[in-house]
Amino acid sequence: MTAGFFSPLPPARTGVADYAAALLAELRRHGHVEVAPTRCDRALYHLGNNGLHAEVYRRAIQSPGVVVLHDAVLNHFFLGQLSEAQYVDEFVYNYGEWNRALGRELWRARAGSAADERYFRYPMLKRAAERARAVVVHNPAAAAAVREHAGGARVVEIPHLFAPPQLPDEAAVERYRASLDVPPGTFLFGVFGYLRESKRVAAVLEAYAAVHAQVPRTQLLIAGRFVSTDLERAVAPMLGASGVLRLPYLAEREFWLAARAVDACINLRYPAAGESSGIAVRMMGIGKPVLLTEGLESAPFPEDAYLRIAAGPAERDSLRHHMVLLTSFADVARTIGQRGAAHIAAHHRVEHIGKRFWDLLCESYI
Repeated sequence: MTAGFFSPLPPARTGVADYAAALLAELRRHGHVEVAPTRCDRALYHLGNNGLHAEVYRRAIQSPGVVVLHDAVLNHFFLGQLSEAQYVDEFVYNYGEWNRALGRELWRARAGSAADERYFRYPMLKRAAERARAVVVHNPAAAAAVREHAGGARVVEIPHLFAPPQLPDEAAVERYRASLDVPPGTFLFGVFGYLRESKRVAAVLEAYAAVHAQVPRTQLLIAGRFVSTDLERAVAPMLGASGVLRLPYLAEREFWLAARAVDACINLRYPAAGESSGIAVRMMGIGKPVLLTEGLESAPFPEDAYLRIAAGPAERDSLRHHMVLLTSFADVARTIGQRGAAHIAAHHRVEHIGKRFWDLLCESYI
């Protein structure tokens, strides 16, 4: 049997590419896997919400196989791939002729789609879910979205994988903190990944400013590339505030240095797109406490293994209180980190995840 593997891969700078590379290596321990072959006996398609997945999506519709839905919202993908007429027709395919006017309205207001909750409310999953032999999701929020669009689809929930890295030693981490001008004893928060409106960067910076005024021995590292130039301009004054450190996209080696260097990771998502964060899983996997937006996306994690941040109007106060809690009680941060690491080791190890994918590929074609 030849399994076809269709996904962006490194050096593409996406979490899906990193995920796919780890999964690909593990699947090859179970059988013959080729990347994007012309023909194959089984096909595994990785779908996400950006243009890197355009050819993968087209192939998944033409030659159905198992689909991995990394984002349970494809609306923004279609906005970037289709003409107005095509987008509206796809919207109608998902939500009915009576919503044609709404489809046109969303197309014409697409400049604000990154932060407009309506685009997340209409994921446009129907065609991909109906065509797939099975749809793999990472959390209950994504599973519910798929079932709403295609009641007959086979939905399989497989946790996001964690491939344990070769971590830098303590001396290297201390040198790295010193290179960032982080004084000894300072509690360092970190935000990693693509910086878009849904990552709540402005809210994090505002909450940090309040925390830093109360607890001066704190700093905040913002590491990643801004997806939105409008957002980057809006938060530029806050990025220059006391205690805020700014780094660009981090290659793998420096990412793990920075990951070990921070004392806690802030990884908010709102509006959510049904995605499970690879960054959150990585940080939990190495024992760092992680602050996540409360919701179905994070529901699979035990309540005592991460810090839940309320969405909506209570977000800033919730974030500020939890940040102060972590800086005030070292045992709390340590214990949450240990519980998170234990959960990831038990449920997210790449060996377990790879076996589940391989078994699913075999079963889905019987």
